[in-house]
Amino acid sequence: MTKRLFLEESYLAEADGIITSVGEFEGRPYIKLNQTLFYPQGGGQPGDTGWIESPVGEFRVIDTQKSEANQILLFLEANHPLPNVGDAIHQKLDWERRYSLMRMHTCLHLLCSLVPKGVTGGSVGVEKSRLDFDLGDSKLDKEVLTQQINQLICTGSEVMSLNISEAELDQQPDLVRTLSVQPPRGSGTVRLIKVEGIDLQPCGGTHVKNTREIGPVRISKIENKGKRNRRIHLVFDNTDV
Repeated sequence: MTKRLFLEESYLAEADGIITSVGEFEGRPYIKLNQTLFYPQGGGQPGDTGWIESPVGEFRVIDTQKSEANQILLFLEANHPLPNVGDAIHQKLDWERRYSLMRMHTCLHLLCSLVPKGVTGGSVGVEKSRLDFDLGDSKLDKEVLTQQINQLICTGSEVMSLNISEAELDQQPDLVRTLSVQPPRGSGTVRLIKVEGIDLQPCGGTHVKNTREIGPVRISKIENKGKRNRRIHLVFDNTDV
C-alpha cells in the first residue's frame, strides 16, 4: 500500500519515491509509488497534477486516481519510454493548483457550517466550487451568505486533522454531512477535519492550516436543482464567473 504523504503534511510540495508498479489503464500509462504526495481524486476534490523526475527523464503527471483496489495511480503524459519498477524518482506537485484546491476545500467546510442541512453533492475547483444541499423550503440570500462566510474566514481559525474510531463515529452520526456518500470504512479509524470552533466532519482531502489563508470569497449563484435541492456556487472574489 502506498504511503499517503498528503495526509501527514498537505504543504509538502516535493518528495522522493520508488516506483513499485508500471501499467496502463484505458490507454493511459500510470505508475504506483511506495509513497506519494499526489492526492487521488475523491470527495469532490480533483486529483493532483505535477511532475516526476526519473532516470529516463521528466514526466508530467496529468491526473491522480484511485484504483478499484484503493491503490493510487499517477497517470503520466508519456512522450518517451516509461521509467521502470524499482527506479528512484522525485515528485513535484503543481503547487499553485494544489494550494488553490486546499483553500477552496476548507472554504466549503465553512459553507457547511453556515447551511445546517444535508449535503447531496459537491465539487472542489481551482477557481470555483459548489455544494448541493437538501434545503427543502428553506431560503438563502447569497449576499448575506457571502458576508457570513468571509467573517468566518477572518476569524483566523486553526484547521487540523484528527482520527476517531469507527465505533465513535457510529455514536455521533450527525458528524456525517453527506447524504449520498459515507466515509470509507474498514481501517478501524475515520479521519476528521476540524475547523476550530466552526466545523467538524469526516474528510480525506487536503486543507490549509488557518482559515485566513482562504482569502476573500463570494457566493456567485444559488440555483434550484429539484424540489428540495439547492446548489450554491462559490468563487474567490477576484474571479469573474
